[in-house]
Amino acid sequence: MIAISNRTASDPKARAGGLAVAVWEALKSSGGMWVGWSGKLVNETPRGVEVFRDDGVEFVLTDLTHNEYEQYYLQYANRVLWPIFHYRVDLASFDHKAFAGYAQVNQRIAQIVGDRAEPGDAVWVHDYHYLLMADCLRKVGWKGPIGFFLHIPFPAPEVFRAIPEHEWITRAMCAYDVIGFQSEQDRQNFIRHLIEDNGGEDLGDGRIRAFDRTVKVAAYPIGIDAEGFEAAGDTEEASIAAEKIGRFLGNRSLVIGVDRMDYSKGLPERFEAVGQLFDDHPELHGKVSVTQIAPPSRSKVEEYRELREQLDQLAGRINGDYGDLDWIPLRYLARSYTREELAGLFRVARVGLVTPLRDGMNLVCKEFVMAQTEEDPGVLILSEFAGAAEQLQSALIVNPYDRERVAETIYTALTMPVEERRERWQQLRQTVMEYDIGWWRNSYLHDLEAV
Repeated sequence: MIAISNRTASDPKARAGGLAVAVWEALKSSGGMWVGWSGKLVNETPRGVEVFRDDGVEFVLTDLTHNEYEQYYLQYANRVLWPIFHYRVDLASFDHKAFAGYAQVNQRIAQIVGDRAEPGDAVWVHDYHYLLMADCLRKVGWKGPIGFFLHIPFPAPEVFRAIPEHEWITRAMCAYDVIGFQSEQDRQNFIRHLIEDNGGEDLGDGRIRAFDRTVKVAAYPIGIDAEGFEAAGDTEEASIAAEKIGRFLGNRSLVIGVDRMDYSKGLPERFEAVGQLFDDHPELHGKVSVTQIAPPSRSKVEEYRELREQLDQLAGRINGDYGDLDWIPLRYLARSYTREELAGLFRVARVGLVTPLRDGMNLVCKEFVMAQTEEDPGVLILSEFAGAAEQLQSALIVNPYDRERVAETIYTALTMPVEERRERWQQLRQTVMEYDIGWWRNSYLHDLEAV
């Protein structure tokens, strides 16, 4: 197994959750190889690669030049693909030179893999950084199976067509043998694009014929290390975090959100809903505290700096309007916490707010579920536009754009009887346990190995 992703788990600290756990376990079991960016920037195109082994996994890492980083990563991946795939055409900045840089990095990584791949290997490519990778690998002579998994949403065809290079990207994607998406809606969007816009033919059983290739297209909703996260809530680190926030809370109920600082997460809309909650329910003043953890993301991109300023202003206004000498209604923490600390915070929360405007899956909602206790579980509020909403129907599902409805749903969650909370949580927990990270990895690799 040869995995390709922009960032790898070469740093042991990066093996804590999600993608890293799934790929790491798959590569360890097969003695595989992981290829990607080293995280380093250089002035000239690197002539060699850094190769080392760790616990049976061979890492093959390459540096990026400053120009490659600018065009491939900052410009095309994060200012074209990311906004378009999250339905934000208004934030996209199209640039043919950036696409050329994106294609060049895909081809360079493909050459590194092609030089090392052997008959009998299988290649597993991850995420939007490498949409062209299969086509690039075919060009360097690789004839073996290639699978691709998209960790973010795939947009509706009419949105995807806004990308000037959409036909090139689609044709290149059809060089994969298996393409996996987070949700059934994402899968349908891609199939619609192949059939309606590119003359593709549905052969049944998830197989689509397009551009003289047959590709299997399926949904594989990613899970978490469910048992591991449940155990994280019992650690000393989790207890310390719970104790710290407990001193701040007193007898108040905690509403918590944890998201990267990204415009796809719906944070301004969430803050406005919190303000609406305190507007509509003055009886909650001094009795409920909202904590939003939002570590900075992609701080070099202008839109993210503007988002940070917007959140600062909203939090300041809410606390100024509703706060008191002994009560801060909304705590906004722009820093990250460990997996164990988050498990401790989730465990004491009465409500988990997961309301992205668009999300591939969103694993935070699954972590919130696994951190709860059976005696007194919290309530999950989940956006209908998160991929997880297809699986977690026992959550309170909301439209994140509807401020008044989100506010009222928070109130419903805060006042929900414990019997209903337990019933909803048990259904959610069963789903998260059944469709965990191991299920995701095995179901995907089963289809790739069948090629």
